[in-house]
Amino acid sequence: MDSLKGFHQNVVTPRARKYLRIIVHCGVYEYLRMSFGIKNEPSHFQRMMNEIFPEELSEGWLIIYIDDIIAKTWEEHMYRASRVLTKIQSVNMKISLKKCHFAFKELKAL
Repeated sequence: MDSLKGFHQNVVTPRARKYLRIIVHCGVYEYLRMSFGIKNEPSHFQRMMNEIFPEELSEGWLIIYIDDIIAKTWEEHMYRASRVLTKIQSVNMKISLKKCHFAFKELKAL
């Protein structure tokens, strides 16, 4: 599964916004959501995802960096996919369905 504009789903705390200000001739702007290109955003996003899925990660079948859900049977796959999608929905995260692949027997990985 692939997070839809993942960094933009990450809310910037009011305390951190002052560090992400952009000053232009017509005013000062602050990011309300994390933006691409910020040095520490990938590690922050990874930590956020790890905090959303601690049980699944400790059980060893969810790999967030590669976005894979691993299962041996169809029933197990459906249960795990449902579990992840339910959790994603509970934290108001969106996924990109165009980038998702469900129910493949085999996938090429990095």
